[in-house]
Amino acid sequence: MPTLFAKIIRGEIPSKQLYQDDLVTAFRDINPQAPTHILIVPNKVIPTVNELTSDDEQITARMMMVAKKLAAQEGIAESGYRLIINCNGHGGQEVFHMHMHLIGGRPLGPMLWGSSLVG
Repeated sequence: MPTLFAKIIRGEIPSKQLYQDDLVTAFRDINPQAPTHILIVPNKVIPTVNELTSDDEQITARMMMVAKKLAAQEGIAESGYRLIINCNGHGGQEVFHMHMHLIGGRPLGPMLWGSSLVG
């Protein structure tokens, strides 16, 4: 059964697409958590990070390069942004088609821990 993201990649579901090539597609999140909230998704369905193989290294590298490019285009590269990949239920993953969130455009604050935690 195709994932929601696979349908978006194929153009079956409308999206505010910002980038697409042979490996990845990027589009705006429909429920943004910040002024900039973009999803960067492999065109190949990889359910979670746990299913990545060495054959997928080019895809994961492309996701990072697209994030860098889009952060610059969105004007948030200098002020800062966050990249998030959730994995499985406890990690907060809701759509089981691996994806990266590019979030920025305002101060995002600490993650799950205080600033005194190092490492």
